Amino acid sequence: MSDFVHGDQADLKHAHDIKHPHNHDLESGSDKEFKGERAATHDAETGSQDVIVARDLQQKTNILRTLRKGEEWLDEKMGIETQGIDRIREEDKQPPSILNVFLLWWSMTCHVGTVPLGMLGPDFGLTLNQSIVAVVVGTVLGALCTAFTGTLGPKLGLRQIASSRYSFGFYGAKLCSVLNIVVGGGFAVVNVVVVGQILAAVSDYNMSIAVGCIIIAVISYVISIFGFALIHTFEKYSWIMTFILLIVLMAEIGDKVDGSPPATGTSLEVAGSFLSFMAICFSSSSGWCSMASDYYCNYPATTKSWKIFFLTLFGISIPTIFTTVVGACLGNVVYTNKLANPLLANANEHHGLGGLLRESYHPIGFSKFCLVLLVFSVLGNNIAINYSSGLSLQLLGHYFHAIPRFIWSFLNALVIAVLAIAGREHLSNIVSNFVSLLGYWTISFTFILLVEDQWFRRTEGYDLNVWDVPRKLPLGLAAVVALLAGYLGGGVPGMAQNWYVGPIALKFGTYGGDVGIYLSGAITLLVYPPARWYERKVTHR
Repeated sequence: MSDFVHGDQADLKHAHDIKHPHNHDLESGSDKEFKGERAATHDAETGSQDVIVARDLQQKTNILRTLRKGEEWLDEKMGIETQGIDRIREEDKQPPSILNVFLLWWSMTCHVGTVPLGMLGPDFGLTLNQSIVAVVVGTVLGALCTAFTGTLGPKLGLRQIASSRYSFGFYGAKLCSVLNIVVGGGFAVVNVVVVGQILAAVSDYNMSIAVGCIIIAVISYVISIFGFALIHTFEKYSWIMTFILLIVLMAEIGDKVDGSPPATGTSLEVAGSFLSFMAICFSSSSGWCSMASDYYCNYPATTKSWKIFFLTLFGISIPTIFTTVVGACLGNVVYTNKLANPLLANANEHHGLGGLLRESYHPIGFSKFCLVLLVFSVLGNNIAINYSSGLSLQLLGHYFHAIPRFIWSFLNALVIAVLAIAGREHLSNIVSNFVSLLGYWTISFTFILLVEDQWFRRTEGYDLNVWDVPRKLPLGLAAVVALLAGYLGGGVPGMAQNWYVGPIALKFGTYGGDVGIYLSGAITLLVYPPARWYERKVTHR
């Protein structure tokens, strides 16, 4: 991933154009494009096409004008972020510490909402050792996807879905926006349900789970509207408390964990369960690949890609593996060794994760104290999801862009709360069925951006002044076809869900083995390069 290929952002300084009139523009790759870049300087400085149209709509429409004034008032009084999806020019960037690239992910992944993922390994019949291996392999492979897509943020100064326009085109990227919202919403629903169960347990089951869902949804939304700066500050420290509490949890239940019982089922069925669980772990860490640049676009274009890549890789992998393994140990106690631990198994069966954690910590007073603190652990995850989902909704069109992000984030939080309340009794099904589905699109999304960046744009780079100009962006058909081919040709026949097991997945026994992710990735890699080559040949963009 060469920094030279992409260079500094094209609009770094107009004075640079005057001082070095014969230099090649590293973003466009030619003198011809460089002249065009200078011609577009005024437009870049006064506002992109998306911004201009959105502002015009806000002036012409009463309700949009009122919302814009409200956003400006909130910014003046409370300091909320008003920038939205606009590209961040180099001279406007306000980068946090590079260490935040690493610490950011600790708060997003080291939280109580990740624990149910790990419990699925023993629930699928795997031994503790098998579960841990699947967690490590799946998480690292998924984190590689997020680590790569994150490198585009500093180079382009664009949010993740906006940067995908250079592959999917202006209109094809709208599909990515929708999928990104669904991905984030699914993770947030899991978190909100877990918090609802915990708060119900703290109240001795006198408070409804639904009330807890509403409380955490409101708190997450309020913090998310303050935007990039507060998110980076909050995420830098919020994980510490959770990390300590999970270590205490392991100390409390460690003597009940027994890794000696064998896996259940035939060798083929165990292999299928291993593949399915590893797919869930992959999806858990790759699900961030469509959001990573949202938190990196304020870093300078000169930031080394390898720093972003490895800080992201380790920043996601270490806390995710730690927290998921804690979940696998809990699953070992209540599923694999439930006869030896009837109290904990009964609490999990009747009251979910909240009841299990209530009985795991002891004495009861200390347990409730720990549970209250764990409630706040999911904020780091849900805040980021609300923030990115609001940006993705703005990318759906000019009218969507004209509506302030805090409105979209509110609607997103509202939908998440409603879905969490509706599914509060089915957490395990939500986790096992939904999360693994994410991997089918995230791996295709990553491979498409990877091929585009490292093959088709290796020498010509990106013309940053056209990020919101449909006629100058790729048509996007190649990317959309490759994405759909991967999902329909690989994901569907290779998936193993409660409601459907594909013909290829069925080769691994009655319950199947989820190989949809690997098939989706392979088919996308086969389809996208020739399709994009032909698209470029015909459209010249």
